[in-house]
Amino acid sequence: MAIHHLTRRRLANFRANRRGWWSLWTFLSLFSISLCSDFIANDHPLVIQYDEHWYFPVFVSYPETTFGGIFETDTDYRDPAVIALITKHGWMVWPLLRYSYKTINYNLPVPAPAPPSMENWLGTDDQGRDVVARLLYGFRISVLFGLVLTLLSSLIGVVAGAVQGYFGGWVDLLFQRFIEIWSGLPVLYLLIILASVVEPNFWWLLGLMLLFSWMSLVGVVRAEFLRGRNFDYVRAARALGVSNLAIMFHHVLPNAIVATLTFVPFILNGSITTLTSLDFLGFGLPPGSPSLGELLAQGKANLQAPWLGITVFVVLALMLSLLVFIGEATRDAFDPRKIHHTPIQ
Repeated sequence: MAIHHLTRRRLANFRANRRGWWSLWTFLSLFSISLCSDFIANDHPLVIQYDEHWYFPVFVSYPETTFGGIFETDTDYRDPAVIALITKHGWMVWPLLRYSYKTINYNLPVPAPAPPSMENWLGTDDQGRDVVARLLYGFRISVLFGLVLTLLSSLIGVVAGAVQGYFGGWVDLLFQRFIEIWSGLPVLYLLIILASVVEPNFWWLLGLMLLFSWMSLVGVVRAEFLRGRNFDYVRAARALGVSNLAIMFHHVLPNAIVATLTFVPFILNGSITTLTSLDFLGFGLPPGSPSLGELLAQGKANLQAPWLGITVFVVLALMLSLLVFIGEATRDAFDPRKIHHTPIQ
């Protein structure tokens, strides 16, 4: 009952921060839209009814011969000949935007990068790919990358800080010296060097960044365990023969989690920023991948096309600002000075 009451107090504190509350819902809305990118921006129809049969090109690849064509390769649904074949014996439903992140518009009236138009709402990049589609897919992969990296680095950081703080002594001393040396390494340069040695992809980059990002929570968790290991209920549990593992994760960790949760939005913010920086420098995701950093680099290389730089700047500024505001509201929610003074609505 007390835990339920405390949770309601924290939720009330979070909602009291109106900027953080609305930022949370705005970010969740944008992220939900990006998760549906395949159904919003795609060069494949959502559904086709052809010759009394149903087809779903978004999920399944069909050869052109399925619709009366002559090629066994994957159907190019933007080809006028294919469109004529399908519409002659059926119909198809297109997404809102008929471009995927890698679709090239070969019918541009001007050389790429083309300015915004009715066909390409925010213009195209220097390869003729639609900017809106690349923003949708790039936003999705950036947030998913940041979430996975934040989750894994938080788990490792919490375990490392818990071991340091609970056992103390030589374990804490040696671990602290290791962290001091490891954190002193030039992270961005090492990531660039490692990313240039191997062919980068989503999981390679995740592993490389995980080598350094786990240290962000170690200090907070370590301090909480150093403080909590001397509490009376911890000494009593140890005297009753409870194992160290059970004491660490059943008695001390719940108190340490409160402090660590306030850092999670800021860790997510830093993860997205690092990925964007690597993509901007050309050491991030593989070429052709939907990337906010790559689009930002195109804006730098094509100053005559200001819509590229302005668009990606607005998206990055909005996304990172929302995460900062959510982090501030989370900090208020777990602030012990405010828990006992906020009325429950």
